[in-house]
Amino acid sequence: MTQATHFSGDAQPYGGGDPYADYRSAEVPFGHLVDLADRRLGGSVIAANDEFFAERENLLIPGPAVFDPEHFGHKGKIMDGWETRRRRGTDGDAPHPTDDDHDWALVRLGAPGVVHGLIVDTAHFRGNYPQAVSVQATSAPRSASPAELLADDTEWTEIVPRTPVGGHAANAFAVDVERRFTHLRIAQHPDGGIARLRVYGEVTADPEWLAALGTFDVVALENGGAVEDASDRFYSPPTNTILPGRSRKMDDGWETRRRRDRGNDWVRYRLTAQAVIRAVEIDTGYLKGNSAGWAALYGQNQETGSDEWFEILPRTRLQPDTVHRFLVDEPTATHVRIDVFPDGGISRLRLHGSLTDTGAKNLAERTAELS
Repeated sequence: MTQATHFSGDAQPYGGGDPYADYRSAEVPFGHLVDLADRRLGGSVIAANDEFFAERENLLIPGPAVFDPEHFGHKGKIMDGWETRRRRGTDGDAPHPTDDDHDWALVRLGAPGVVHGLIVDTAHFRGNYPQAVSVQATSAPRSASPAELLADDTEWTEIVPRTPVGGHAANAFAVDVERRFTHLRIAQHPDGGIARLRVYGEVTADPEWLAALGTFDVVALENGGAVEDASDRFYSPPTNTILPGRSRKMDDGWETRRRRDRGNDWVRYRLTAQAVIRAVEIDTGYLKGNSAGWAALYGQNQETGSDEWFEILPRTRLQPDTVHRFLVDEPTATHVRIDVFPDGGISRLRLHGSLTDTGAKNLAERTAELS
């Protein structure tokens, strides 16, 4: 298995050309998981003690950090990340910060869940990155205020101990704490800048909320659905198909390479829990000359001990840039697979239904274990 890697030391000063040419990174074992802090799921940096040089909100911007060597403002070099001022000691006799001095930011996860790994990305922070970082996590109401999170009675769990990191690098940390969290507190010791924070894990929805809704999208990422596998991820990841909202551009969906054989492409999903599916939406928004030509949907009910696939929706013609809606015969499933023919893409898949008694019981028990 690929190991999570953090780096050490300064990067070389920027010398022109591609700023990512000397960027340090490595494959991580959790990179296929969902970014629980994704802004598209509702992730937010809700507070920070200092953001003098660059705003805290930059931490969660999708995509890599951008470097413009000519971009300066009244406070100095403008960086695409979160950057604090330089800390100082108490007086001329003690000019250096103490070992306990640090800056912090509070992050609300877009979807509560179990964290399996983090990337603290110091891209373009070559000599102004933190000496070390640490991360704590807690479980609180989604709408908890900074004051409530910082109160003395809030219980925080350390998921990344204070660890040295390197500049201009994707510093990765594996997390082995099997608990459901809603918020993180990231600290940089003693000061400096971080470009991006990615929090990879497994979404765990609130069973009480889903029970109150009754009918909901049982494959949606925010409700605990997940992509388990796909035939092709060439242009864009299949997880995009279960993100909230409609697609806003072509690469906000799932698109495959062009097939030159007689096969077809597919995505396999795990539902929130065992559920009854009543209605299906297949959206090809923004996919115009490259949408899938046809689609079929199959289900699997692993609660019965069977891995047999059964038809939910027969092979059906799709139109480009269109929302397709289908009523189905209320099958019970734990997994679904969409097959597209012969290739192309879809932007969203919605499966409207409700949990069975078994599904609701299993979800409640799993959530209780993680709490």
